[in-house]
Amino acid sequence: MSKIVNFIFLFAIVMIMACQTQMKDDNGIVLARVHDDYLYESDLKNIVPSNISHHDSIVIIRNYVNNWVKTKLMVEKAKFNLTDEQQNFEQRLEEYENSLIIYEYESKLIDQELDTSINQTELKTFYLNHVSDFELKENIVKVYYCILNKQFDSIQHIEEIFNLPDSLIIDSLDIMANIYNLNYSIDTANWIAFEDLKRIIPIETYNQDLFLKNKRFIKISDENNIYMLKFVDFKIIDDISPFSLVEKKIKDIILAKRKILLTNKVRKEIFDHAASNKDFEIYYNE
Repeated sequence: MSKIVNFIFLFAIVMIMACQTQMKDDNGIVLARVHDDYLYESDLKNIVPSNISHHDSIVIIRNYVNNWVKTKLMVEKAKFNLTDEQQNFEQRLEEYENSLIIYEYESKLIDQELDTSINQTELKTFYLNHVSDFELKENIVKVYYCILNKQFDSIQHIEEIFNLPDSLIIDSLDIMANIYNLNYSIDTANWIAFEDLKRIIPIETYNQDLFLKNKRFIKISDENNIYMLKFVDFKIIDDISPFSLVEKKIKDIILAKRKILLTNKVRKEIFDHAASNKDFEIYYNE
């Protein structure tokens, strides 16, 4: 496989060089130059993936060369326009490196020691203690619906099903849908945003709150279909989100708090241990 990759790489280089004047020096074939910096053929050997066409390899190499030139030109321009102080990145690089090291250590620590088990009691207690944080930002509903082609023979029968008690609608609609392969939904376990429902059912309303408060069953027609919809439950903007809708969010919040507590605990333990061993001294005291 490596021989094939090398062949593709060399072929691509040859094709590119064929389109321009080839240049060589003691370090090999030169692909580009920006001032006193040179890009050589040997610098590109690891950038071409295996199992790609000759054309794709040429495109990859050409893009790499062009980006190398643009980057070098931007660096030169930046160096010319920035002061020596502005170009001194040692402190920032050290801070960045320290942050990366700490992040990697704490991530490993969290993977090993964080308790991720959260029972329903803890979730619901958090929910009840923070209900004001879970106000809805959009209207949500629970519905049954069925979408029928206008050529369907039993439209009237389906409409009669929607007039049944909810428990009978589920069974009856499920049976009819399986017989006739209907487009339907009887999922009332989950909430759906009203705006998402409108993408399925062409409901037109300028006041969603008023519409939801005054509608139980609706029947809508368009050029091709008839839509039947029954609202089982709804909540409007600024109502409290149902627990089921925010359960995952609560889990994430609890885990985030545990992560903070764990990292703070470890940092304090490290500091206290070093202090007891006199591993450091602080001389500044204002």
